[in-house]
Amino acid sequence: MSCCAPGTESAVELEKALHAGPSSEELRLTSRSVGEGLRQSDLSVPGIHCGACIRTIENGLGTLDFVKSARVNMSTKRVSVVWSENAEKPDVIVEALHGLGYEAHLFDFSSENEDSTLPLMLRSLAVAGFAAANIMLLSVSVWSGAEAATRDLFHWISALIAAPALAYSGRVFFHSAYNALSHKRLNMDVPISLAVILAFAMSLYETANSGDHVYFDASVTLLFFLLIGRTLDHLMRERARSAVKGLAQLAPRGAMTLKADGSREFVAVDDITAGSMILLAAGDRIPVDARVVSGTSDLDCSLVNGESAPQTVSQGNIVRAGTLNLTGALQIEAMAPASQSFLAEMMELMERAEGGKARYRRIADRAAELYAPIVHLVALFTFIGWTIISGDWQQSLYTAIAVLIITCPCALALAVPVVQVVAAGRLFENGVMVKEGSAMERMAQADMVVFDKTGTLTLGQPRLLNGDEIDPAHLKLAAQMGVHSRHPLSRALARSAGRVEDDQAFNDIKETPGAGLEARRDGVTYRLGRADWALSGNVQGGGETNSDKGQAVLSADGRFLAAFVFEDRLRSDAAATVAALKATGPVEMISGDRAGVVRRLAEALGIDKFRAGALPKDKARYVSRLSDDGKKVLMVGDGLNDAPALVSAHVSMAPATAADVGRNAADFVFLHESLTAVTKAIEISKKSGQLIRQNLGLAVIYNMIAIPSAILGYASPLVAALAMSSSSLVVVANALRLRAGAKADAEKIKRDIAVARQGAAGLEPATVEQGR
Repeated sequence: MSCCAPGTESAVELEKALHAGPSSEELRLTSRSVGEGLRQSDLSVPGIHCGACIRTIENGLGTLDFVKSARVNMSTKRVSVVWSENAEKPDVIVEALHGLGYEAHLFDFSSENEDSTLPLMLRSLAVAGFAAANIMLLSVSVWSGAEAATRDLFHWISALIAAPALAYSGRVFFHSAYNALSHKRLNMDVPISLAVILAFAMSLYETANSGDHVYFDASVTLLFFLLIGRTLDHLMRERARSAVKGLAQLAPRGAMTLKADGSREFVAVDDITAGSMILLAAGDRIPVDARVVSGTSDLDCSLVNGESAPQTVSQGNIVRAGTLNLTGALQIEAMAPASQSFLAEMMELMERAEGGKARYRRIADRAAELYAPIVHLVALFTFIGWTIISGDWQQSLYTAIAVLIITCPCALALAVPVVQVVAAGRLFENGVMVKEGSAMERMAQADMVVFDKTGTLTLGQPRLLNGDEIDPAHLKLAAQMGVHSRHPLSRALARSAGRVEDDQAFNDIKETPGAGLEARRDGVTYRLGRADWALSGNVQGGGETNSDKGQAVLSADGRFLAAFVFEDRLRSDAAATVAALKATGPVEMISGDRAGVVRRLAEALGIDKFRAGALPKDKARYVSRLSDDGKKVLMVGDGLNDAPALVSAHVSMAPATAADVGRNAADFVFLHESLTAVTKAIEISKKSGQLIRQNLGLAVIYNMIAIPSAILGYASPLVAALAMSSSSLVVVANALRLRAGAKADAEKIKRDIAVARQGAAGLEPATVEQGR
């Protein structure tokens, strides 16, 4: 008879199944072929949190015979494993990860998993801070000479405060330490946990025996400062995780397909195959790369070329996944499945580049690699040495605890993130947001700048250039028509006329994709759009959308009324910013726009080298080629089509007006129109780099003085905790020097922007050749 209660075995089996991860069959079904008999599986591993995790996982999976490569992306906590498709049991990959102490699941871009670690850290930080403050208040009374009974009471109260605080706030470190030890590994959390637990245990022993000295304040304060550094680091890393997910969300979940028998069926995007017929309505996003079979429409192709002007497509044209159908119904034929689409290729480019960037090692991480084994050995030898010399095991243990506490890498852990936080505040005051912790270090290293054109050097918003030359009645008429369209030029017309009132409604109004708007009023047919269509009355497919000046034409019964010229205005002080950057390194421009437009803008700004007609793949490859040549590129771009290049660059920047994916992919986002944000970000980043190096130096000097003092018995656990806290405060104070001159600097920025705008007003604006 089984000794287990009914249902216990099934419950245990269910628990194992929930944590077992994907099976071999699931891995085969969800993996994708990468050629040469290899497949790639992407796994989500939430337990990844430091450089040691990356090395452990990549080295551990590398020992499997059928695994060809393993790459860890710490930002997205994703492990990409390339394995032989002949492997009998690919789920050994998951078993190997479990053996290393990491739970693994199938990775899903579209999943909306919330970050559960950050709330835990914030709550733990709050509890530790509250407990440390109260225990310190009680300790002050003890230090002031409280009598024995009062002293013992305060010690017991401190114990009651410290016990739940350590149990709750210490979980972040205790769980990590236990996981490492259970898999026969050491990490930085092991000596931290040991010091906290021993200090509390010995303090509890002293309290029970009416001892004079306890160190509850030392253990809780230790956790508080460590949690500050861990939380700041986690916040910075989390900001880098949304770029690829944002791009994946551009892909629709499914599409309406047309069957051979004429019936219609909505299918998931993963079920679309080459040859599938897809029906698109206006407002639908294209699910896969396809060829237009019938219909005419305008597409928002900013994902492909970064330009705000829609592209007209008709029968025979190729359309790309992720682009948006704006005006007309289309029937398209899928050329490839979603996994081989343009959108999937962009995601792969971003993943590959971000994966490489996730390997970036801060100096603090490298310096802390040997921390755990060395500290354990030093503390052990200290205990043994003092026991031999004094014969007092309590004193020897206290001295060993002091060594564990005083060598705690608080200053080392805070050296980088505290400077980054202060620098991020300075940047925000200057209209710049930083998105990723190590971005400022890379910004300080940048030795050349590559600009995108539309939306970066220019504002990417067409506006009417010749409004003063047009009859107000014609402008009002065009604006009344324009409010009925989503076309950027129609919207620009509507904005130029201010508030538009239909004092005389149109009898009928319709939009012809790729041509323009047609409206009837009082028996007159008005047309607003492409010149050849508006004036001749016949839709002429293909050719240039407008004249060389980017005009849209208004006509009445085919008779010319007005021509509208639009421009894309330069950002304020663009020329001054380019000149300042050229003084420190090369400045180039790369754009998806036509050569003539790009050339004229380059000449106006003094940019000697530029590339036109570049697709997203071209931009990313060009930036990667510059990196291969030893350049540390700062890429400044805004569009969806710039995202792969932004991620491939050494460091990247985007305006707040950029597409969501562009902003998420960039390391920096600037909020105002002025391009002085670029030079300011470089300046503050260089200053923060200097302070980081100073902080690391201070941490090294502290350890050179503190460790010998603790070993020789000159520092009790309490003194060790105070010394550790003091080193952290010194590091924080040094970081705050970055705030010096903040007010004067802000005033200078305002003056520079005003002067630059006056200068920019004198430049010939770059006219964007766009239209119907």
